[in-house]
Amino acid sequence: MNIVILAAGMGQRMQSALPKVLHPLAGKPLLSHVIETARALKPSRLCVIYGHGGETLPNLMQAPDIVFVQQTPQLGTGHAVMQAVPQLADDVPTLVLYGDVPLTSANTLKRLLQGAGSDRLGILTVKLAEPSGYGRIVRNQAGEILRIVEQKDASDAERAIDEVNTGIMVAPTIPLKRWLAALSNHNAQGEYYLTDIVAQAVNDGIAITSTQPDAIWETLGVNNKQQLAELERLHQSKLAHALLQQGVTLADPARIDIRGTLTCGRDVSIDVGCVFEGNVVLADGVNIGAYCVIKDANIAQHSQIKPFCHIEETSIGQDAKIGPYARLRPGTQLAEDVHIGNFVEVKNSHIAAHSKANHLSYIGDASIGARVNIGAGTITCNYDGVNKFRTTIEDDAFIGSDSQLVAPVTVGKGATLGAGTTLTKDAPAGQLTVSRAKQITISTWQRPVKIKKS
Repeated sequence: MNIVILAAGMGQRMQSALPKVLHPLAGKPLLSHVIETARALKPSRLCVIYGHGGETLPNLMQAPDIVFVQQTPQLGTGHAVMQAVPQLADDVPTLVLYGDVPLTSANTLKRLLQGAGSDRLGILTVKLAEPSGYGRIVRNQAGEILRIVEQKDASDAERAIDEVNTGIMVAPTIPLKRWLAALSNHNAQGEYYLTDIVAQAVNDGIAITSTQPDAIWETLGVNNKQQLAELERLHQSKLAHALLQQGVTLADPARIDIRGTLTCGRDVSIDVGCVFEGNVVLADGVNIGAYCVIKDANIAQHSQIKPFCHIEETSIGQDAKIGPYARLRPGTQLAEDVHIGNFVEVKNSHIAAHSKANHLSYIGDASIGARVNIGAGTITCNYDGVNKFRTTIEDDAFIGSDSQLVAPVTVGKGATLGAGTTLTKDAPAGQLTVSRAKQITISTWQRPVKIKKS
């Protein structure tokens, strides 16, 4: 099968310089959703028609299985499909999709394709209580489709019809090419309507079938930011419902955003306001506190992520306790029962089992052993302004509060750093290392007195 995706429109009502189909829904462009659905149908040819935005769209979305064809100027949907004609194989049907209609399911499209077969024209239609703005499906008394009439060209009787055209259709390719070549722009908008091929199919004696989607929202398009926001909530509601069905506890299904893939085990609990991006895996018994942002992370069994944590490209072992207000940056790997507390930032570091950094610390480019305690205010000084260096802290070490470890440096097994230490040389295993100014008291010092203004 050939698939043609129409994605050339400017989207003027979006009030944006970004082409309409590149606006994000659930963290990825509208067009990406349509392309993913198209790929699920395993097309032999996949052609995207682009226009406004120049080469922005093909540069961003290019892939080996996609052919991009420019439509300039934009003279309607029929004219858009005309641009794809040289790319279409004659021996398979052609399915037309829209880059700003992102939520059509593969199951609905499969039923459309099955109904049309290889020699019929198939149209995806839907019945709307408020059909204003849509092309109406005109049938004869036997229920056969005769034509599609656009709203601006419809009579009062035709405007009363509640069955409308979604724009999605499939046609045998050889007659489709002939019908496209015969299109006229003698209409209210001066455009070449793809819908005009329906009347030509009737004249040619080609059977026309119609299919209804599983849900009306599958056919909704985006023309402005309000519609984009409404589709976002519809999509997120569908994702939340799927999580609930598999046993995930959501404190409020209306307050979760999934912008990628979220995989959950048994007895997972997610509080309000959480955002999941990329590929996130939550194992059995994981608890996610309110307002966390988690991207491309793997969190093992029974770990607790307390509220307001930001986690990215991180692996967290079982029974870990993270947060609140912790930040785990790319390259972080935490073993089992690691505690990362409030206002602690970890970047590109490995922390072994049962180690803790509970307060106000920065751990960057570090390898930390098991059962290490890192006191409040500790900093691994990993950057000299040009290069990054690594800190190693071996098993059972104790790092006193307000210590600075100037990398590259190693703290030996079982070593202790006294509070306030600035470590510039390796600390020997099993010994206390202290580096601080001698405490003195100046008995003659007096506190300054505020000068009164005259």
